[in-house]
Amino acid sequence: MVQAMEDLSPPLIGADLIRSQLRLLPMSPGVYRMIDTRGDILYVGKARELRRRVTSYTQTHRLPIRLQRMVAQTVALEIITTHTEAEALLLESNLIKQLKPRYNILLRDDKSFPYIEITPGHPFPRIVKVRGGRPQGGSHFGPFASGRAVNDTLYALQRAFMLRTCTDSVFANRSRACLLYQIKRCSGPCVERISAAEYGALVEEARAFLSGKSTALQRELARRMEEAAAALAFEAAAVFRDRIKALTNVQGHQDINLPTLGEADIVALHAEGGQTCVQVFFFRGGRNNGNRPFFPTHGADQSRGEVLESFIGQFYARMPPPRLILLSEDLPNRELVEKALTLRAGTRVTVVVPRRGNRRKLVDHAALNAREALGRRLAETTAHRTLLAGVAQAFHLERPPERVEIYDNSHIQGTHAVGAMVVAGPEGFVKTAYRTFTIRDPSTTPGDDFAMMREVMRRRFSRARTEDPERTRGQWPDLVLIDGGPGQISAVGAVLAELGIHDLVVVGVAKGPDRDAGRERFFPLTGGGPLSFAPNDPVLCYLQRLRDEAHRFAIGSHRAKRSRALSGSPLDTIPGIGASRKKALLHHFGSARAVAQAGLADLEVVEGISAALAKKVYDHFHGGG
Repeated sequence: MVQAMEDLSPPLIGADLIRSQLRLLPMSPGVYRMIDTRGDILYVGKARELRRRVTSYTQTHRLPIRLQRMVAQTVALEIITTHTEAEALLLESNLIKQLKPRYNILLRDDKSFPYIEITPGHPFPRIVKVRGGRPQGGSHFGPFASGRAVNDTLYALQRAFMLRTCTDSVFANRSRACLLYQIKRCSGPCVERISAAEYGALVEEARAFLSGKSTALQRELARRMEEAAAALAFEAAAVFRDRIKALTNVQGHQDINLPTLGEADIVALHAEGGQTCVQVFFFRGGRNNGNRPFFPTHGADQSRGEVLESFIGQFYARMPPPRLILLSEDLPNRELVEKALTLRAGTRVTVVVPRRGNRRKLVDHAALNAREALGRRLAETTAHRTLLAGVAQAFHLERPPERVEIYDNSHIQGTHAVGAMVVAGPEGFVKTAYRTFTIRDPSTTPGDDFAMMREVMRRRFSRARTEDPERTRGQWPDLVLIDGGPGQISAVGAVLAELGIHDLVVVGVAKGPDRDAGRERFFPLTGGGPLSFAPNDPVLCYLQRLRDEAHRFAIGSHRAKRSRALSGSPLDTIPGIGASRKKALLHHFGSARAVAQAGLADLEVVEGISAALAKKVYDHFHGGG
């Protein structure tokens, strides 16, 4: 019997790998993913015909340097077919947002947008601010660009329509009118100062105003004011007058306004110095709901249209698109983008580049804001890089650090202890990289700051060494700052030595004499004694800001942990009792204390609680084995 010789030829990579896969690719729409040796996604792309599109990557001499590098790192190719190219575009946007591939244009801002909600399911609905993609249930109006924009609108709406903002539990337990009623920002439904029918009329008026019917509503209020004045009901006329003033106020404080626009987003791009800003203005009901700048990351070889198209795909992957999107410049695949957004919205979406008129003025205004925002960002980035160069010089680094990690601990007499890590770089604080570490090592003595720091360092760098041993993913720091002096630095040094890490630059930041800000001393892990700066040195101020941010984040994380513990339930510690069973027990008995005092037979009759689980709950509170 002759045994087949094992194939020892090296695995295919790069263009050779792609060529070997071409015959397996269909001529249908879909999405392709390029993967490197670590299994990381390098690039996600969409195609009308997968085989034809992927074939272009085998002609490396025609590709930009950036894509040549990407192809050279590719060791695997994955595809997902779709029915249409529009579906492929939607899937591509979702995958880019989820996977954040290194060679794609990336929108890194994941903040949610606030909405105004008129709540359902209550005879006296409340008006509140909510966040996230458009929630389910109730009436929602937005999005608004910022919390301030929605708060200003809510304030005016309270004055105009006097709808309640209190929670249902507060509403149910009021015995007398609250302060908001006294200052005429609530109609007092909790104490029956207004009937359900009258309150319902106010709710419908608020909906009409938020839906863009403000002109008709103001005419109607003016008519009712005149009728009240003619009937000598001057107090009622004054109420209508104040409501008209409130509505006029919320419309008058608009930087730009175009009542005929209805529901639309204005999206304008400005590029300079290798960076790009995309400014988005939100118009709903003919009102400007504010604006927000975004700074997508992209390669130098990618055109403005490509950047804008990728931005739109990712931006509307997390929120419903409006009926109209006005752009500062055309897209390479505008009709395809329209089809994809229409598919996502479930209604017709139009994407337009206006050339003249009021709409063009709006786009130009948005582009001006994009240019100014990018100018501020470039100035801030230059300032940060200058400060980081000063840090490099002070601590004898070979080059300015791209990633600085700052650590601090927070606890009260050892309880609810947490470690915190904040990250800074050339563009400022990188809040998406912040991390907290719950101190959980049983050998750590409560209140032992040195032991807590050892645990944090061990967990942080054990994981880094496992997940990124070659330090190629940008997750290893160029500089580590520790809030503490020689003791803390010694504890950190012992952990790093134990892990076999000897090349990290670690510096302790100790408060000066009498804890005086400006007289801090800096203790490097290696290389000489403590360093100090002149009190007015910009580098010292920058290092103080880094230390203070870590301190703020650590205290905030500790307080959140402590609050969760204080508001926790004894039922949370019982194995097998999840959210639904906990809810069933509390609904049946009314409180955790009543559950603790219940007999076994009483526990067994609760819906969803088996006899075995009832026995477990009973034993938990009565010491059974």
